[in-house]
Amino acid sequence: MITVGNAPCSWGVEFADDPRNPPWRQVLEENAKAGYTGIELGPVGYMPEEPSILSEALDEFDQTLIGGVVFRPFHDPDAWDDVIDGAVRTCKALVAHGAKHLVLIDSISPRRAPTAGRVAEAENMKPAEWGTYRNRIATIARMGAEEYGLTVGIHAHAAGFMDFEPELERLLDEIDERILGICFDTGHHSYAGFDPVAFMKRHMSRINYMHFKDIDPAVKADVIQKRTGFYDACGQGIFCNLGDGDVDFVAVRQVLLDAGFEGWCTVEQDCDPSGTTSPLDDARVNRAYLESIGF
Repeated sequence: MITVGNAPCSWGVEFADDPRNPPWRQVLEENAKAGYTGIELGPVGYMPEEPSILSEALDEFDQTLIGGVVFRPFHDPDAWDDVIDGAVRTCKALVAHGAKHLVLIDSISPRRAPTAGRVAEAENMKPAEWGTYRNRIATIARMGAEEYGLTVGIHAHAAGFMDFEPELERLLDEIDERILGICFDTGHHSYAGFDPVAFMKRHMSRINYMHFKDIDPAVKADVIQKRTGFYDACGQGIFCNLGDGDVDFVAVRQVLLDAGFEGWCTVEQDCDPSGTTSPLDDARVNRAYLESIGF
């Protein structure tokens, strides 16, 4: 059975200490009002790390904690302590609430931000740099899988060093599938300039978790042409409501069904927390769309 959840990033929550973030209880309440029964943790530290406080709120709003994301600079060897901090705290939070999915994302790099969506122009790591980068990802994946018993997925993300399809496939070839699968994000794959449905058909055996995100093709063309930064692109609405962009969610659903996929698929509509649109309204529209196509 496929179950649909949502995530705090759909309310603009990207960093735990952003003063523009809505209150965490408001996000839980609105997620329930929009028709979802599951939610991600968001950046560790946004929701309470004291298990009893968060457990009580999850029960109050009839929410299941699905998983959590480590969105840290895996590409930066000087930031290893920061990566470890985010990973350990996220793992502990997930285990405390019976959540399953640990998602690893290489955060935005100034070296990659100008070429998000432009694979032919993007800087690539030298072999030695790639090797240590890969090993840092593998270390956290092994920790999550073996020490905490979590299902770990790598998540490609615009403007990081794990962005484009070739580097994602290279990483999968070099890290044991027993410790690392894929959290596949339909929108980021499209943003990178690749076909998400075609990728899913080739790699469903490795996909253990899904992020549902859509891309406005007109905004994508504009921000790529202008080399707009990732968060500015979010503010311009590059991640549109599901069904309004260039991702074929009917085909996505069919690939999942054909593969016998079971578990959570989480809506992620990254947005500007100070934007003019209503996250609650968008969450409702996205839930209604997914129901209309059989999710």
